[in-house]
Amino acid sequence: MTDQDLAAEADIPGKPTAASRTTLSHIMTHNDTNLLGTVHGGVIMKLVDDAAGAVAGRHSGGPAVTASMDEMAFLEPVRVGDLVHVKAQVNWTGRTSMEIGVRVLAERWNESAPATQVGSAYLVFAAVDADGKPRRVSPVVPETERDERRYQEAQIRRTHRLARRRAILELREKRAAEGHLD
Repeated sequence: MTDQDLAAEADIPGKPTAASRTTLSHIMTHNDTNLLGTVHGGVIMKLVDDAAGAVAGRHSGGPAVTASMDEMAFLEPVRVGDLVHVKAQVNWTGRTSMEIGVRVLAERWNESAPATQVGSAYLVFAAVDADGKPRRVSPVVPETERDERRYQEAQIRRTHRLARRRAILELREKRAAEGHLD
């Protein structure tokens, strides 16, 4: 990378967390159920990926692809007739990647009771250009104490992801050097 490229990257303005925050809502129907009669986890995961993808595209100003999904937690079952709200925001940005935090809430479509959190996930998206090559993203600018906490927690998750990847690669290299063919 040339000095000119580095200078251009330094000039990318930051974007506030709220600039790309989004909510996707969907009513669950019988088409969404699993064999137990509750909403299939894969349906919820698709909604999570859709909402996170919208946030990543908004923040990066163009296409972004899912690189990984961490810690998808299902806290409560979702039922037919639930109105599901998937709330997503950018928690952290690197040079070309972004961590998107997602909360999944559900409420009965015909009741006025407050929504209950039924799931959460963290996804990493990479911004790509028209050729599928990584492209630079704007830094995220946390606006609230909660945003700042999420930013710091995202840095911890990134450190763990990178350490896990390194440890696995080192183990594979060691096993290969010992003659293990996996």
